[in-house]
Amino acid sequence: MESKVNTEELCPERAGLKRGMKSRHMMMISVGGTIGTGLFVASGQTISQAGPIGAILAYLTGGFIMYIVLLCLAELTVAMPVAGSFQSYATRFISPSVGFMTGWLYWINWAICIATDFTAAGIIMHNWFPQVSIWIWCALFAVILTLLNIISVRAFGEAEFWFAGIKVATIICFIIAGAGLIFGFTGHEGAIGLSNFIGTEGAFPNGFKAVFLTMIAVVYSFQGAELVGIAAGECEEPGKNVPRVIRGVIVRIILFYVVAMFVLTGTIPWQEAGVLESPFSHVFGRIGIPMAQNIMNFVVITSALSAGSSALYACSRLLWSMAKDGLAPRWLGKLNKNGVPYCGILLTLALACISLLTSVYAADTVYLWLMSSTGLTGCLIWIIIAWCQLNFRKSFLSLGGKLSELTFRTPLYPLVPYLAIVLNVIVIVSLYFDESQRIVLYSSIPIIGFIYLYYVFVMDKKQVEQSIMAPLHKI
Repeated sequence: MESKVNTEELCPERAGLKRGMKSRHMMMISVGGTIGTGLFVASGQTISQAGPIGAILAYLTGGFIMYIVLLCLAELTVAMPVAGSFQSYATRFISPSVGFMTGWLYWINWAICIATDFTAAGIIMHNWFPQVSIWIWCALFAVILTLLNIISVRAFGEAEFWFAGIKVATIICFIIAGAGLIFGFTGHEGAIGLSNFIGTEGAFPNGFKAVFLTMIAVVYSFQGAELVGIAAGECEEPGKNVPRVIRGVIVRIILFYVVAMFVLTGTIPWQEAGVLESPFSHVFGRIGIPMAQNIMNFVVITSALSAGSSALYACSRLLWSMAKDGLAPRWLGKLNKNGVPYCGILLTLALACISLLTSVYAADTVYLWLMSSTGLTGCLIWIIIAWCQLNFRKSFLSLGGKLSELTFRTPLYPLVPYLAIVLNVIVIVSLYFDESQRIVLYSSIPIIGFIYLYYVFVMDKKQVEQSIMAPLHKI
């Protein structure tokens, strides 16, 4: 009788974390990590650069790239639901050096994102309460997110569910309100119709190249969807819940982004969108909602805290997983009595707080650089996910596995993973053609190279490989 391949031995789960997260928590963690200030604030700049049709096309393209990457991640996560997710997969199905680079690069960039989230929320609170310094608000938010993450995974999941719920409800209300302006059943302007799409400048007023150059910001907006893979390591019944959650995440995120972008471009002329502080509050104000700006500021605060909390969760789990594999200091593998890797949470928060110092110097330029470098890292992670899926499928079949044994299979293999790799490479290349963003390539490549070379020349590779590869020899 032919034996089945044990995928748990291909990528073993490390004992210690508790499966206390429900499918609804996973859904909102991924949605909440994706829907953030990139949509609520930066979308106006995308419309201004790419034009109405170009902006919709850019978000459709970004959504498609995210979709095919998640198809790859779904096969991996359903077969091997481990907390390290794509970092663990990279370690086993590409090489330990790539797994090391993946984990630390992802950790650094998400920790920096936490700092920008704190800054965004702190600035809004300072505008409301000018007598309180921004750094005090940042410190308060840091304490709140730390407590939510340290108490238990269920406490974090429940908080993130409601944080993300506020964002989702806001987008739904916005779509209804904006559609009312377009078709004339809200506000006092009469039906706008599709006049913003039928301008004398054509579909792409700044040329098709402008759409190409907005892709890094658009892809940045979709970053965070891959958090569902990390959350799968603490999810109840992952084999049942993960496929359902990933399908739901894909549909919800693309629906929210693309439909919301259609409403934005339909209600705001592209020439005006780039100068608006928040396109969403502008539309709410036009239909007569009182204090629209303050309402959207509150939503942006919850959005920033939601994204920051998800990032803190993901970073701590990555550090814990790497510590178990010998790719990070062992003390980062410590858990509290509730099964939470508290050392990883505290270290991540420390780097985030150090990063806050950059907000004092050239904040406008630094924010753009941080956003783009995060988008670059996100694209690299998405490339690695697709690469891992290719190698996993080959390993699985070479060991005698059958496709029927996989609960979820990436469709159109190997076209989908290869397409995901190519499209993400194209998005990275787009950075070079934008002079304002080219510095991101020049600054990110040395960081990536340093992390990789640190593993090659400093790490005890024999000990790492013994720890990682031992399960493979048992098959």
